Amino acid sequence: MTGVSIDAIHKALEEAGGGIERALELLKARGALVAAKKSDRQTGDGMISCYIHANGKVGTLVKLLCETDFVARTEQFKELGHELAMHVAAMSPATIEELLVQQYVRDPSITIDELIKNGIATLGENIRVSEFCRFEI
Repeated sequence: MTGVSIDAIHKALEEAGGGIERALELLKARGALVAAKKSDRQTGDGMISCYIHANGKVGTLVKLLCETDFVARTEQFKELGHELAMHVAAMSPATIEELLVQQYVRDPSITIDELIKNGIATLGENIRVSEFCRFEI
């Protein structure tokens, strides 16, 4: 559900007195702190993710960067890239700034920025969208 370690979940549940909602809030806040601490790290690796909508008339490319090729090869990173490419196809942002503030198409309770910060907290490296493009017929 969160993608964080069992130890982190255990600590959050203890701190929240067993309350699941409060523990999730604590994990989210800690994830934001982790992302802030890593935000100045260089992102020299990554991957290009693509998505073609089922109708074949919309396609996207997203250049997603991280710190190391080790993280770039993980399934979680690849899935994040796919989700971002799918989101760009669905929501058609014009700029990276606009993309980051949009509500995530699969879960409107979070923004794309929060989705990426969750990835940072889970994978332990700085992650950022460097560029994207969207094609439509």
